[in-house]
Amino acid sequence: MLIVGAKGFAKEVMEIFHQKGETENLHFYDDVSSDIPEFLYNQFKVLKSEQEAKELFEKTSSEFVIGIGNPQLRYKLAEKFQNLGGTLISSISNFAEIGSFGIEIDEGCNILGGVKISNDVKIGRGTIVYYNSIITHDVTIGEFCEISPGATLLGRCKIGKFVKIGAGSIIFPDVKIGDNSVIASGAVVRNDVPENTMVAGVPAEIKKTL
Repeated sequence: MLIVGAKGFAKEVMEIFHQKGETENLHFYDDVSSDIPEFLYNQFKVLKSEQEAKELFEKTSSEFVIGIGNPQLRYKLAEKFQNLGGTLISSISNFAEIGSFGIEIDEGCNILGGVKISNDVKIGRGTIVYYNSIITHDVTIGEFCEISPGATLLGRCKIGKFVKIGAGSIIFPDVKIGDNSVIASGAVVRNDVPENTMVAGVPAEIKKTL
């Protein structure tokens, strides 16, 4: 299995597989950084070329996860490694609390420890849900979003694609967040947010168009 990335967020994804006892034949991928050793933690091989990744998919396992945080880059890497023959999978911590009914988590999601997800929640492909976030009933999250630590998404809110929701922010019930928008850390969002917009503050106000 391959984790695409070998720094910051990739190490958090690795911990999920370690907790599950699924680190046998685990590999990382980084063809950019010059300071990455050949073996991470002296045991996990770091691949440095597309050819190496393709060979891993063909000979060992086609499964890969994205261990990089930027939503747009995650999307590009998902497409790239699927084209190399990989199968995009999700990584979900044993320490996340996920509802039993009406849950839809698409491929390529990363859900970390301490997350609480209620029933009737839909999470789109490639989305990250960071530590201690709370997602309550009937929330819909689009693909390749980033829900930062401690964010709270309340009932029936709808999050578009490629949205970044900052740490500790609160999205009120029934609020709609447009595609490609950014919610600043600590923001309290009571009203809909247009696409390609950054909001911040308590209550949140539009700060700029992206």
